[in-house]
Amino acid sequence: MLKPCYLLILFLAVFNIAAQSQNQVSDPDPLRFEKELDVFAQWDKKNSSPEEAILFVGSSSIKGWETHLAFPDLPIINRGFGGSHISDVNFFYQKVIKKYNPRLIVFYAGDNDIAAGKPVKRVFDDYQKLTDRILSDNPNTRFLFISIKPSGSRLDKWNDMNEFNQQVDEYNQLNERLFYIDLATPLLNSEGRPDHNYYLDDQLHLNNQGYDIWNQSIGTELHNLFR
Repeated sequence: MLKPCYLLILFLAVFNIAAQSQNQVSDPDPLRFEKELDVFAQWDKKNSSPEEAILFVGSSSIKGWETHLAFPDLPIINRGFGGSHISDVNFFYQKVIKKYNPRLIVFYAGDNDIAAGKPVKRVFDDYQKLTDRILSDNPNTRFLFISIKPSGSRLDKWNDMNEFNQQVDEYNQLNERLFYIDLATPLLNSEGRPDHNYYLDDQLHLNNQGYDIWNQSIGTELHNLFR
């Protein structure tokens, strides 16, 4: 029988291997979005973007959001690219954020990161890197993080996603230019589970009803932060 000290060593070894394995999840290749980013660039060459706009940026929840129709009285730029991680937004930072010099950034990402197996700490580190760059580059820009939404297809990851939401909320409260809005709770049913009526058949992406809920929940916040 192994002595207690050897059992402890064995436990620590197994724990370290598991932790290292979790942290070895690689960032996906950001260049998979080159064509999509080229489309943004071509559009910018042919069209003028509003100055000091509200920039919506992030993953598919941003891409699928008809922000111009939802907020017609506000100067909106949408640069969502579906499937993206926060690491991708960091990689393309110059192209999807800095060049637009936005007054307000509305951000949704982290969902895909955690679903891919990245630890919460690593995703949060990527988030801090992003917000640090934004706050440093433009002293007048405000930043609004939309909480990761619960979805039926990713319920097994919800504890980690919710932990990430809580960490971001606490972190944003430390800076007067960082804000957090809970758009997860309005999507829950009376039992506290994702309401399938707000999602497409994949039970991951929002349908029109889901976006209507978001529009109603965030509208006042946008106008207050953009003042």
